[in-house]
Amino acid sequence: MKNFSQMPFQGTVRALLTCADSTQSIESIPVDQVEATYAGFPGDTHSGLTRAACTRFPYLYAEGTEIKNTRQLTVIGSEELAEIASALDIETLQPGWLGANIELEGIPSLTLLPPGSRLVFSSKATLVVDIENRPCVYPAQIIDQHYPGKGRKFVKQAMHRRGITAWVEREGSMQCGDTVDVFFPEQPLHPLQKQL
Repeated sequence: MKNFSQMPFQGTVRALLTCADSTQSIESIPVDQVEATYAGFPGDTHSGLTRAACTRFPYLYAEGTEIKNTRQLTVIGSEELAEIASALDIETLQPGWLGANIELEGIPSLTLLPPGSRLVFSSKATLVVDIENRPCVYPAQIIDQHYPGKGRKFVKQAMHRRGITAWVEREGSMQCGDTVDVFFPEQPLHPLQKQL
């Protein structure tokens, strides 16, 4: 019995980015190639095998509790960037303004990939999808630096289009132009999910 099915399309890496210190700015800077390790992207602010629990887990852990790092990387879709830009009435929205690590083109509704999906790169480096990366005010502030007054709508317009968080399951190299195959878990929704 199969546990995963392959999506009928293939993505392409359009950008790789890193951010050294998100306490200064979440904006990430493009790089040509990355050797992804089990800790994420070397030198990136979110790299590490573990991390401190933050405000995203108010019912699970006290803030600062050490937990497994399942948000080593943020992945955004080119198509969703264009949709957000159009909704904000701006010419372009750079992945770095959202603090993204990877921009992929060709994966429809990337943000809605189910948790547990695998992204398999040309080198066979593999990421596991954690959850949707909910929009916050920090990208809005960066957008306002480039398009004054346009960032205020970001949180609303980026909902369900802001990308995903992910962690490295298999190490390997990544570079712009790589192809990415998507595998999703063959699992129905829990009955209670259908009522939400």
